[in-house]
Amino acid sequence: MDPNASPHSTGTGGTAPGTDKGNGTGKGNGLALFVIASCQLMVVLDITIVNIALPHIQTALDFSTESLSWVVNAYTLTFGGLLLLGGRTGDILGRKRVFISGVLLFGLASLLGGLAQNEGQLMAARALQGVGGAIASPTALALITTTFREGPARNRAFGVFAAVSAGGGAIGLLAGGLLVEWLNWRWVFFVNVPIAVVIAVMARRVLRESARHAGHFDLAGALLGTCGMVALVYGFIRASQHGWADGFTLGSFAAAVVLLTLFVVNERRSPQPITPLHMFADRNRAGTYGIMLFLACAIFGMFFFLTLFVQNVLGFSPLRAGLAFLPVSVMVAVSATVTSRLLPRFGPKPFMVGGALCCAAGLAWMTRIDVDSTYPGSILGPLLVFATGMGMQFVSLTLTALSDVPDRESGAASGLLNSMQQVGGSLGLSILVTVFGTASRNEAKAQAVAFVRGSTPEQKAFFARTHQYPKPWSDLVLTAGVSTAFVVASAFTLMGALIAVFAIQVRPSDLERLQGNHTPAGIQGESGG
Repeated sequence: MDPNASPHSTGTGGTAPGTDKGNGTGKGNGLALFVIASCQLMVVLDITIVNIALPHIQTALDFSTESLSWVVNAYTLTFGGLLLLGGRTGDILGRKRVFISGVLLFGLASLLGGLAQNEGQLMAARALQGVGGAIASPTALALITTTFREGPARNRAFGVFAAVSAGGGAIGLLAGGLLVEWLNWRWVFFVNVPIAVVIAVMARRVLRESARHAGHFDLAGALLGTCGMVALVYGFIRASQHGWADGFTLGSFAAAVVLLTLFVVNERRSPQPITPLHMFADRNRAGTYGIMLFLACAIFGMFFFLTLFVQNVLGFSPLRAGLAFLPVSVMVAVSATVTSRLLPRFGPKPFMVGGALCCAAGLAWMTRIDVDSTYPGSILGPLLVFATGMGMQFVSLTLTALSDVPDRESGAASGLLNSMQQVGGSLGLSILVTVFGTASRNEAKAQAVAFVRGSTPEQKAFFARTHQYPKPWSDLVLTAGVSTAFVVASAFTLMGALIAVFAIQVRPSDLERLQGNHTPAGIQGESGG
């Protein structure tokens, strides 16, 4: 390392004074990985931990059904929309300090969410949580590239990170069930506060600071991209409730087109864009981003609709619903561990293709659920198949997206991958909610005659008061919508498989990097003397 390197060097080897690029495999790096993975778990599980608490939040704060969905979307949209800015911030200001700032902001927002007294306060807190997550998450992933040298050590670290990212959703459902059933809904927010403090304290002790690189913040790009995605997602959600001809629906889609077009124009003209478009010049990296987008579309939908099904149709309590998803986390961890060990031998492509096909098969299997389904007979099997594919894909996608990226751009590269996951999840869920709404309304019309003939006076009175079918007709309507949504979710993962087959190439240099026999892009300056 050059002792005279500038703290704002733009080269691949420049490091700020007092920093250490590390790239080793010692015990200290094990603690660093624990801190990084803990942060990612906290951020990712918060996407699903709130799902189980939504009915209780709705009752306590008097949310309407329409606005309730924004308790989830306010988080995922700010998270996904600002991830690129968060990654860029770490590149410019130093990843350790930005990581700690993001974690503490996330903890503060969680405290405000738990103290919220009305829907406006809660939605504002959720949006602020998304900002904190967008700062911390891409910086955490980028810290792996400056802590572990390319090869087996980094492969294992990415395997742990990928397992946490993929399994965090299921862990969130379990944690949410425990907290809601044993305490109350506010604790799905309060629980993050002590965790964030511990992570921040440990980060100061065990993480190494990264190089700082000259640059500026593309605030216009961040604002245009985030607002464009909000408009697009809102358009799909509005269409599911008011139809495609609704004026607000059409206006939302028009605004999304304009904003996202301006976003692309801004990124092409900006000297230092929030989305470095040259990242897409590498076909493997571009293919990886596309696969992650479609995978996230399916993952968010799977968790959302299965949570509804097991609680409303199977009658599971919040705790039992959370436990039902625990095998997902276990299988993801197993699959990710095995994949990270086999990647150096076979390369990422077989695991991208095989993982996408496993996800598609699991979702196709889920389309067969009906009101007579049971958890052991109809849900556990497809969940395990889907989780196996998740573990295979998350490890291979993460490694490919960050392979051979210069250190000064690793924050942007990791932010772009995370952004594809979060934006894809929000967009996919909104599309699947639209599919679900159409299918369930069609089923409700089909059940009208049977309801009139077979319902009791009390059931007719319930329908007149709520405009909703009572059981068992409500179960038939919900199940029809869920199974149809899974058809489209399966198609999403098949699109990912096609991208993997035709876009991803395994080059000899890729295998050398995975085996640790190639000079990492991020430390070329050091190896040169």
